[in-house]
Amino acid sequence: MSRLCTICARAGSKGVRSKNTRQIAGKPLIAHSLCQARASGLFDAIAVSSDSDQILSIAKSYGAACLVKRPDELASDPAPKLPAIRHCLEETERQLGQRFDVLVDLDATSPLRLPEDIAAVVALLEREPGANVITAAPARRSPYFNLVERRADGTVDLSKPLAAAVTRRQDAPECFDMNASIYAWWADDFRAAPAVFAARTRLYVMPEERSLDIDSELDFRLVEFLLESRAASAAAAE
Repeated sequence: MSRLCTICARAGSKGVRSKNTRQIAGKPLIAHSLCQARASGLFDAIAVSSDSDQILSIAKSYGAACLVKRPDELASDPAPKLPAIRHCLEETERQLGQRFDVLVDLDATSPLRLPEDIAAVVALLEREPGANVITAAPARRSPYFNLVERRADGTVDLSKPLAAAVTRRQDAPECFDMNASIYAWWADDFRAAPAVFAARTRLYVMPEERSLDIDSELDFRLVEFLLESRAASAAAAE
């Protein structure tokens, strides 16, 4: 079973300037995902896709086997991520002269995951041919209880009202917030039809403290605090 890990990180960022190269808890943000991929021991190759030579240089210094220069049309603000992952997969296979069985993508802006999370996602995928796996955390808001939408006339209602009203959040159907931390596919399925959701998509649930995604300065500070707290706890336990 051959496995490829991709990490896609472009230079531009509106919420946090140059976040992928910014130092956080002792190393550039993108380096955390690279270190986690290597620590998992699962991958035959780790590839980084970027439009930035600086990001690719950092990736090389932290162990990326393949550096993929992303075309400008796949690195713009409105460009979706799936085509960038597909380009990275195809270019890596071309560089290495091999085809992979499993494709795992790690989001560079979600550095709180653990190698154990990556391993669990891959194990879940490989138990079921034809499946793909996404990650999420238990949702703080429920569309059945306290998530509302505004109508055209300005009034509001629950996003998904049920026939029988839910009076306690605990009684509402279980909901999750996608955290975009880890995606996993069978590579042949991804080549044929790249998609986040398919007929047999499976969910791996991560705790909230490992699910924060950096999209603002506040996110950056919170994630930095959690990473530094984790490192301090690990040092104290030694």
